[in-house]
Amino acid sequence: MSALDVTVPDIGDFTDIPVISILVGVGDTVDTEDPLIELESDKATMEVPSPAAGVVKEIKVSEGDTVSMGSLVLILETEGAGDAAPAAAAESPTPAVVDKEPVGIAPPADTQASKSSVANVNEAGFKRAHASPSIRAFARQLGADLSQIKGSGRGGRILREDVTEWFKGTAPAPASGASAGASGGMGIPPIPVVDFSKFGATEDVEMSRIKKLSGPALHRSWLNIPHVTHQEEADITDLDKYRKEMDTQAKTEGYRVTLLSFIVKASVSALKAHWEFNSSIHPDGDKLIRKEYYNIGFAADTPNGLMVPVIKDADRKGIIEISKELADLSAQAREGKLKANDMQGATFTISSLGGIGGTSFTPIVNAPEVAILGLTRSKMAPVWDGEQFVPRNMLPMSLSYDHRAIDGALAARFAATLKHLLGDVRRLMH
Repeated sequence: MSALDVTVPDIGDFTDIPVISILVGVGDTVDTEDPLIELESDKATMEVPSPAAGVVKEIKVSEGDTVSMGSLVLILETEGAGDAAPAAAAESPTPAVVDKEPVGIAPPADTQASKSSVANVNEAGFKRAHASPSIRAFARQLGADLSQIKGSGRGGRILREDVTEWFKGTAPAPASGASAGASGGMGIPPIPVVDFSKFGATEDVEMSRIKKLSGPALHRSWLNIPHVTHQEEADITDLDKYRKEMDTQAKTEGYRVTLLSFIVKASVSALKAHWEFNSSIHPDGDKLIRKEYYNIGFAADTPNGLMVPVIKDADRKGIIEISKELADLSAQAREGKLKANDMQGATFTISSLGGIGGTSFTPIVNAPEVAILGLTRSKMAPVWDGEQFVPRNMLPMSLSYDHRAIDGALAARFAATLKHLLGDVRRLMH
């Protein structure tokens, strides 16, 4: 028997992630890729799998501890690990992502605002604070300093509402039925507390993990970004006819060609023509960071909620390659197998409701991105061709943007470029 040090493998840009559950005990026998511990970042719950089969000899972490890549988790007794043990540990499988935040409508936690806030946190006080791992993750997501928050729970335990009220700059909310204060943080009046049971039967239903994680991030993005949404329609009659021809052939080869593949391709061309949409605002607020790469995030509806995988280097891929990658990433999202890296690095996001319906909506920008494209269901409509009305397949597009980086005229030009590209499939082949 040989001892194998099991460490936290590559988990992307995450550091100091709380351990929320120890899934094994000393003396337990585990197989390769059996989950050992569960981590909770502000984007996902991740299980660290065993890199080899063996018996748990010693556990080096406790619930509530924070770990990063390379942190020692436990010691495993394995058969014939010998000198190969360090290599096995280094090649430990990537954690399985169990549950994820709905990116595409909610900003990722690695925004400049988040980094700036967390950088000012009193780490020593943060670690001593009386709060659960999930509350710690929630506080880090908001950039809230737990050392400054007084807990209202039993024994001074910090509760979720304590963090929320600290973020708003108000005292803890009054008891059910009482009226709230006149004004909240930043001059924003709070929503009054209402005892709805006075009007009829009620039931408290726990919100999903995704909503709990994404809510504060959505709020932060909405408060910090001056959103404007530009509406446009694109004529996709000819493009969709060509798409259906490609899809017929693709089905015989085991994949599909959807409209989203063409939207991704068109978006890259539009981003190249209007680079501001592929930028981020510099932390000093006086510059734009121009990106020379094109990573397109797309919304994927899954049993766990909305997730947004990212197609990396989309500018180097054709329609067929993009189609296959869309299918592969969507399948991984539905099965809960996306890696943290699969959801990072987007420069522009597409959120499509076309399979469900609607005519328009206002997607929320995913900071630090500066724009997001929303799509709803296309429909046949009469369009004047200069001589008569003809039926055309029209696609509604809702382009939300950060008005600090993009003005209305530039947004209209970007949307017009997209419309032009989608109007003739040959323009996407350049």
